[in-house]
Amino acid sequence: MSENKGQAPQINIELSEEIAEGVYSNMAMITHSNTEFVMDFIRLMPGVPKAKVKSRVVMTPQHAKRLLKALKENISKFEAAHGPIKDIEVKLPMNFGGPAAQA
Repeated sequence: MSENKGQAPQINIELSEEIAEGVYSNMAMITHSNTEFVMDFIRLMPGVPKAKVKSRVVMTPQHAKRLLKALKENISKFEAAHGPIKDIEVKLPMNFGGPAAQA
């Protein structure tokens, strides 16, 4: 008999060194269709009028909802340990802070 009776099987998750370094993102855009959620993680640099998508994650609506639940749980744990995260509204100018165009 299995020792894991009634439990989900364990999954061995591999993390390469390159992926473990992570990708810095300070902006995200989320779009969806009836079958997928697409999350683009973007790096926006001050004074640079162009931003680059550094990573794209595509997932099913069910997995997107599980991600939302996991984020809520982790934010609650973080705030319990470190205090509330300040929610600041950032309005980006269309030029993303770059120099104004001159004719």
